[in-house]
Amino acid sequence: MATTTFGKGCHLHLIDGSAFIFRAFHALPPLTRKSDGLPIGAVAGFCNMIFKMVEDNSGPDAPTHVAVIFDKGSHTFRNEMYDLYKANREEMPEDLRPQIPLTRAATEAFNIACKELAGYEADDIIATLSCQARAAGGRVTIISSDKDLMQLVGDGVEMFDAMKNKRIDRDGVFEKFGVYPDRVVDVQALAGDAVDNVPGAPGIGIKTAALLINEFGSLEELLDRAGEIKQPKRREVLTEKRQQIELSKKLVQLDCETPLDFTLDDLEVREPDAEVLMAFLAEMEFRTLTRRVAEKFGLDTPAISENPVETTGDAPAAPDAPGFDKAVYTCIRDTAALETWIARIRERGYVAVDTETTSLDEMKAELAGISLCVDAGEACYIPVGHRDGAKGDLFGSDDLAEGQLSLDVVLTLLKPVLEDDSILKIGQNMKYDAKIFARHGIAVAPIDDTMLMSYALHGGLHNHGMDLLSETYLNHVPIPIKPLLGSGKSAITFDRVNIDDATGYAAEDADITLRLWQVFKPRLHGARVTTVYETLERPLVPVLARMEMSGIKVDRDTLSRMSNAFAQKMAGLESELYELAGRSFNVNSPAQVGEILFDQMSLEGGKKTKTGQWSTPADVLEDLATLHDFPARVLDYRQLQKLKSTYTDALQDHINAETGRVHTSYAIAGANTGRLASTDPNLQNIPVRTEEGRRIREAFVAEPGKVLVSLDYSQIELRILAHTADIPELKQAFADGIDIHALTASEMFNVPLAEMTPEIRRRAKAINFGVIYGISGFGLARNLRIPRAEAQGFIDRYFERFPGIRTYMDATIAFAKEHGHVQTLFGRRIHTPEINASGPQAGFARRAAINAPIQGTAADVIRRAMVRMESAIEGLPATMLLQVHDELLFEVSEEAVDDTIARAKSVMEGAAAPAVHLAVPLVVDAGKGANWAEAH
Repeated sequence: MATTTFGKGCHLHLIDGSAFIFRAFHALPPLTRKSDGLPIGAVAGFCNMIFKMVEDNSGPDAPTHVAVIFDKGSHTFRNEMYDLYKANREEMPEDLRPQIPLTRAATEAFNIACKELAGYEADDIIATLSCQARAAGGRVTIISSDKDLMQLVGDGVEMFDAMKNKRIDRDGVFEKFGVYPDRVVDVQALAGDAVDNVPGAPGIGIKTAALLINEFGSLEELLDRAGEIKQPKRREVLTEKRQQIELSKKLVQLDCETPLDFTLDDLEVREPDAEVLMAFLAEMEFRTLTRRVAEKFGLDTPAISENPVETTGDAPAAPDAPGFDKAVYTCIRDTAALETWIARIRERGYVAVDTETTSLDEMKAELAGISLCVDAGEACYIPVGHRDGAKGDLFGSDDLAEGQLSLDVVLTLLKPVLEDDSILKIGQNMKYDAKIFARHGIAVAPIDDTMLMSYALHGGLHNHGMDLLSETYLNHVPIPIKPLLGSGKSAITFDRVNIDDATGYAAEDADITLRLWQVFKPRLHGARVTTVYETLERPLVPVLARMEMSGIKVDRDTLSRMSNAFAQKMAGLESELYELAGRSFNVNSPAQVGEILFDQMSLEGGKKTKTGQWSTPADVLEDLATLHDFPARVLDYRQLQKLKSTYTDALQDHINAETGRVHTSYAIAGANTGRLASTDPNLQNIPVRTEEGRRIREAFVAEPGKVLVSLDYSQIELRILAHTADIPELKQAFADGIDIHALTASEMFNVPLAEMTPEIRRRAKAINFGVIYGISGFGLARNLRIPRAEAQGFIDRYFERFPGIRTYMDATIAFAKEHGHVQTLFGRRIHTPEINASGPQAGFARRAAINAPIQGTAADVIRRAMVRMESAIEGLPATMLLQVHDELLFEVSEEAVDDTIARAKSVMEGAAAPAVHLAVPLVVDAGKGANWAEAH
């Protein structure tokens, strides 16, 4: 019970508990766990920060009263005023949720007052207590860096940023906002808050808001005199959005009259009960902190296991584990053994899982076995589909080999574990395994993926296959698969591998996966890529898995007709080439094409191979196509040949016999920039620049009663460039809804907008995208099939028109050279190991560095849209089928088309928020049709 009445001479410390928790969570490895599997990384960091505050609270500035203030729930009185308040906040990470009550328990263990109030934010409680303490004549130190609390600073109230060990007074607030504390709410009302979804005045940021408030004195005066503002757009916003701005002020204004059920006197500093505190710390297995507390109070330190995260924000190394040479791998052949493993999984709270199958095609693969690992150095393999017959015996029996549990029994036992939300499933390329399980009725969740962790950490440095990761980060070469399966005509599928041999191989995979997870997971925070992994990589796995399993219907007859048409056109081109060459030759022979180009026609630029034959790759032909029709027609012939062999012929072989649909597979970690890659078949590289290429999309059709709906970002990379490089001309053009390609064409080719043709616009489009990615005059000439001097002239005029692009390029290259990476607006890092190289490699690295932040941000935007899309269209008879660069394709029942387009457009156009607020709008074009060509 308090013995001192709060008044003059008293000093109140108010600790922003919620801020402490999130700081701790993001500074320390989140999946560090107790021996029982409970995550405690945030609790460890929280306790360290609280104890540091306790240790520092001595001398004349020590507090007489102290409290830790928490948020209680997410719904407050502000949601009653504005139902979208904080609506865009990301959900709490699953590993943080169970730690929240433990931080309350930690506060109580330190014998510090722990306060929260339903319907109010922690900031409101802090505001009320600060006002009460100030009125009583006392001093207040708010321990937080939250900008919303800065409106309270002054007259005996200051803030202290414990992370930076920095005090924030009135001058510090002015440095942050450009105004003093009494006008902070006015500035916030104008600028809004993306994190809390406070709308504010569109287009007005902190700096502009401060200028306006300093000029007019207050928000109310500014709004009353908005007509005096000279800038038309600013005047229009302040006039038309007045109600929204006034609402925003109410949302950011802290409530100093929160109805508290305690008084300042209840917050008097109390010495902790040493034994209670020691018991709590020991229960959490915080050995180092327990020892420090014991030393402070002169107590014996209990014997508990070391936990490395409580003393440092650095990512710990992988825990000690037996070497692979001492690993124990067992084969599970009965239900008792499997149930023992399941019990261990439930006790631990996570498991590394891997499947062995008969094919890399998840839609056709049969399950041969499943491997599990919960402790590094100990894993098991559960064979379920191995067949009789020795290795290499192609004619072995189809009977199941003896000593296996039935597939149904194994899946029945594992299904509850694999679907349990409290158990984390860890995999390497988890999308593959998730699809295998999904085909057997099991929805695996939640998941972690070591391949995607490596991708977030090491994008641009190397590939992310398990073998390379094991050699690089575990110093272990995995058991190779080739000796088990053989090669060539004698190759077998995994279900024919001897079970004993399969056990060592498969169990090791699970063991490696768990060890990689133990290395990578803590490193995400140290590398500042946790948000990238948690919002852009991991949640995309189940979305893509469902898209891939849905597939898309392809009309075989349409493809067959196209193949015939392409063959006829190729025959026509062949005759044309014979005429241009003056003789017949083998068009498919690069050597004969080279002879005609360089020996017969004496064109320049030819190079010979080591065998002495002329080389005629596409880039050589593209250069020559600006000079002569023959190489141009060869390019046309090869293009048709590629369309026929790669698409109209090959796609027929990819139609699944059971579903009648084509099921592509997306590589999440394929491109350094974050772009998805489509394989088996590749549906992202269907050429759309030519009429023939666009026609291939006619074969992709909707089921009866449905239509295909396409939604495509309009010029998203140029919009991102306008924002990132801060180019006023481009930003204004996008704000005004002007066609950038047409605008460029008008300026580059001196053609009025009213007289613009599709061909001229196409050439301008090539200039726009070529220049921003560092294309040379040589490259642009090749793309447009124009003389090099003319192409260079276009580039020079482009930089004169938009000088900010050159500034952006130079700044990006300088950043890459200094830091060894570039990054997207969402924090994705793309490493640039060759940026300081010399020669041709350096030029490529520089162009890649310039390209990566723009293309990567565009890729991140559509990833964010895809992650949010399923919930947005939930309840509608609509399915997301394909992602092709900046486009999403849906199959929708005819009656739901309009609703689907409206919801999907809303998601896509708002996908950057709340993490990033672009200075230009994202615009999505929508179309529909019986086939893909009609829809797009």
